[in-house]
Formats: sequence, C-alpha cells, structure tokens
Amino acid sequence: MQTWSSVAVPRIPGTPRPLRLYDTAAGQVRPTSPGKVARMYVCGITPYDATHLGHAATYLAFDLVYRQWLDAGHDVHYVQNVTDIDDPLLERAERDQDDWVVLGMRETALFREDMEALRLLPPRDYVGAVETIPEIVEVIGKLLAEGAAYRVDDPEYPDVYFDRSFTGRFGYESRYDEATMAALFGERGGDPGRAGKRDPLDALLWRAARDGEPSWESDLGPGRPGWHIECSAIAVNRLGLGFDIQGGGSDLAFPHHEFSAAHAEALTGSHPFARHYVHAGMIGLDGEKMSKSKGNLVFVSKLRSEGVEPAAIRLALFAGHYREDRAWTGSLLADARARLARWRDAVALSEGPATGEVIARVRDHLADDLDTPAALAALDAWAAEALRREGTDGNAPSEIAAAVDALLGISL
Repeated sequence: MQTWSSVAVPRIPGTPRPLRLYDTAAGQVRPTSPGKVARMYVCGITPYDATHLGHAATYLAFDLVYRQWLDAGHDVHYVQNVTDIDDPLLERAERDQDDWVVLGMRETALFREDMEALRLLPPRDYVGAVETIPEIVEVIGKLLAEGAAYRVDDPEYPDVYFDRSFTGRFGYESRYDEATMAALFGERGGDPGRAGKRDPLDALLWRAARDGEPSWESDLGPGRPGWHIECSAIAVNRLGLGFDIQGGGSDLAFPHHEFSAAHAEALTGSHPFARHYVHAGMIGLDGEKMSKSKGNLVFVSKLRSEGVEPAAIRLALFAGHYREDRAWTGSLLADARARLARWRDAVALSEGPATGEVIARVRDHLADDLDTPAALAALDAWAAEALRREGTDGNAPSEIAAAVDALLGISL
C-alpha cells in the first residue's frame, strides 16, 4: 500500500536526549533503548470515515517519538497497518450503499492527505490487511498446529479462535482484571456470546465465509481474518519480536494490543511482543470522547477546508499531554493560532536571544514522556524575550526555527 510523502528533518546543534516513555505494561515511565535502528509499530485506521482529531492526536504523538529518535541519531523502521477489511467497514458500506473496497480506498487516500498536510513522517511500511491475507493465513495455520488456536464445532461456520490461556501471560499488557476485560471485550469488537468457544474472551482469528460477505480462499477454508491477528502478522514479519514500541490510542490497550501480543508470543514462543506499549489519550468534544459511534467528530479535512493551517492543529493538540484524555475547543485552536503567529514573528527578527539553553530545555521536556506543554512554554518564553528585542544573536531565529521543525514538526 502506498504511504505518503516525507519532509526533510533538519539536524540541530547540541546534545540529544534519550527518550523515556510511559509503558502501559510496566505502569511507569521507562527509558526506550533502541539499537541503531529503532523499531515502531503503530496501529492504523479502519478506513470507513475521515480522519478525526482523535486519530490526529494519536499519530502526532508517535510522530514526536520518531523525531526524538531521529534527533538521537537512530534510523527508524516505522510500520503502520490499514484494517481494510473488518466489520465496521462492511457495515458502513452497507449503510451508505457503497462498495466496501471503494469506501476503504477513498478514506485511506484522505487519511494520507491529512497526514501529509500535518507533516507527519510516513511509515517505511504502510500495509493493508487485505494484501497480507496469505501471511495471516500462514500464521493462523501455525497457531492451530501448536494448539494455540482451535475451530468451533459448527459445521456451517467453522470459525477459528485463539485460546487466550495458551501463553499463560494474558493480561500483562493492559494490566486489566478479569471483570474489566469482560466488560470491554464485547464493547470493542469481541464476541463473548459466540457458541462453541472455550472461553468467552477467546478472540476470532479466521471468520468462515458468510453469504453476502467478502471472503478469500485459503488453506483454512474460505473466509477472512479477525482484527488482532492482522497486526501480529504484519509486525512480526517486518520488525521481528521484541521491537521497541507498539503504539495506538488508549482504547486499543484491550483487547487489540493484548491479543496482538498474545498471538505473536504464542506463534514464536518468545516474550515480549514489544518492549514498550505506548497509548495516547482520547480527544473529547462537548464532554464526550470523540468517536465515530457518537457522531461527534471534528475532521482534519474539514478544518483544512475551512482554512485552518495544519501547523495550528499540531500546536493545539500539543497543548495537552499525549496521555491525557482532553477536550477540543474553539479556544484551544485560537490559542494555537496566536502562539504560531508569535513564534513566526520572533523567528522573522534579524536577531534574538541565544538558543542553546532553550533548545536543551525543549529536548529535556520531549525526552520526558513527550511533555509537549512544557516544551511549548519554553519556546513561548524565548519568543517573548525575542519580541521584546532582547538578545543580539543573529543566528538565533534560524536555529529556533530549525529546532521547532525537527523536534515538533512545525514549519515556521
């Protein structure tokens, strides 16, 4: 699948900082410790609607991770999937009397346009579920052979499920108790009431063909893959086990990331799937989480069509910490536009205050679990000082512009 165009990332003077991030599985902020190549997998969209600000906030958080690793001298192998076959896509296509393939292609193209406009660094591998069905079938076959998966006793629909007890570690990634997992499983795409399952929380690996649904011929029989196994196969086959970060929104911690890890660890016999599990908070509107099911979405493309500069959207979302659930408001965007204008006025000056200390502070804050509010405050202080005509360094404005570009992805 085609990714989007990249942008040049400036090199900036000074000493980079090692990145520390909150790890959901550990319940604390820990150092990331990538090798020469930092490896990251971030779960992508199910393309049945346009990119909303919840999506944008999540992918911007991992764009910052990418940029901090680049600043520290790492090459970055970034993989992102597209769930271009799943129930939500089929349901939306049926509701709108649309072709599910056309719908998925259209919304994926719009997502790429939004990401490019927001200046997100693209993944090296941008992979659709449909194109990896042969890989997924092979993985499921191995899980069946190892006893980690089983078919339900249903001659009409012999679906394949994962036995969640197989690894003995299920629940370590999200750290949820049984009651919480049971409550969330059905709400987030699970089918706890499916007859014939060994455990209500066992997850679907292969859905046998149903009338009126797309399906693919395979060694498993005709059907289509479940949701979680897609990310397991794509990640393992491109990054190997024990890669540096698996990321996504906080609503993916369970069941999606829990099962992605369990599938991969059962497949390989190794642990852990990822060395960090990193989750971004939810964006709300009018006191509720922004979601497609609630219909309370603010779309990036709609803001762009109204003349909102993507740099202002970035700044507005960076005003809150990436792990916090936070609200989108008109005042947040107005503040971001004003901040962007101040910074641009400051870097347009012929000289300004020395930059070494402020760039060091920005690096420190971003390295500390992506503390963007503190990083923005440090840059605000430099801009205010520059606009008071304090400072005589002729290189300072261009150095700040380069640092903001490199570390925050904002072109001044």
